[in-house]
Amino acid sequence: MDKLSTKHLLGIKDLSREDIELIFQTAEEFKDVINRPIKKVPSLRDITIANVFFENSTRTKLSFELAEKRLSADVINFSSSSSSVKKGETLLDTVNNILSMKVDMIVMRHSSPGAPHFLSKHIDANIVNAGDGTHEHPTQALLDTFSIREKLGNVEGKKVAIIGDILHSRVALSNIFALQKLGAEVMVCGPITLLPKYIDTLGIKVELDVRKALEWCDVANILRIQLERQHIKYFPSLREYSLYYGVNKKLLDSLNKEITIMHPGPINRGVELSSDVADSDHAIILDQVENGVAVRMAVLYLLASVSK
Repeated sequence: MDKLSTKHLLGIKDLSREDIELIFQTAEEFKDVINRPIKKVPSLRDITIANVFFENSTRTKLSFELAEKRLSADVINFSSSSSSVKKGETLLDTVNNILSMKVDMIVMRHSSPGAPHFLSKHIDANIVNAGDGTHEHPTQALLDTFSIREKLGNVEGKKVAIIGDILHSRVALSNIFALQKLGAEVMVCGPITLLPKYIDTLGIKVELDVRKALEWCDVANILRIQLERQHIKYFPSLREYSLYYGVNKKLLDSLNKEITIMHPGPINRGVELSSDVADSDHAIILDQVENGVAVRMAVLYLLASVSK
């Protein structure tokens, strides 16, 4: 298979295992490109991409923009904070105005779950979901699973624990779907107040004790406590969360094995992860960032190929 089975990347749920393998294979080729002295290729020279971000983002937005420029695409950046959205313009009107500038592809982050899916039914351009509320963040899951494969040689059969604020995380859901499609065993771990009610329906293990989760897994993907999404108190204090669920060097050293540590960023240092773990040889956090550019290049390139 040399083409994706879908015109959009709305969520991992829509991808087949073959799609994911194709993205990985293409990302490996682009990783060679971004490590060369001349890091650009003319693959998307005739494509215009709009980055439409209705929510704040640093890493994801920068990563997409860099991926687009490495592929020689023309790039438009749209931020809702300085746009007519503030004047009451609807999502569809905003996007149609952008499309009238002859844009071929839209990378969108929105606070409402399902916003990219809604758009995909109303416009012709390819849509890449860069995070929709607490629903999905597909390119993060792709770069996470790509990083696991790069570090451990394979994803199939590996035990991956996702630890932290599962309830408010779009990264968790996308990672669960991607890991399951690639044959990994998945466990989530966190305070019971930060686990969604539907968690039992996903066919994964659930653990409330962080030490047991770390003893079980080969890879621990540590998630940030998303205070900006928490409108009520889910635990007494950050200090208490850190005491019971924070991963530090003392805890890792007490295990009878080595595990790989991941984090999608940004890290709340001293809360979910201590600095001596984040900066240690166990962690592949900076590899995730580098792989993010290559994986996003692959996604953009393959989606543009579907449209031709």
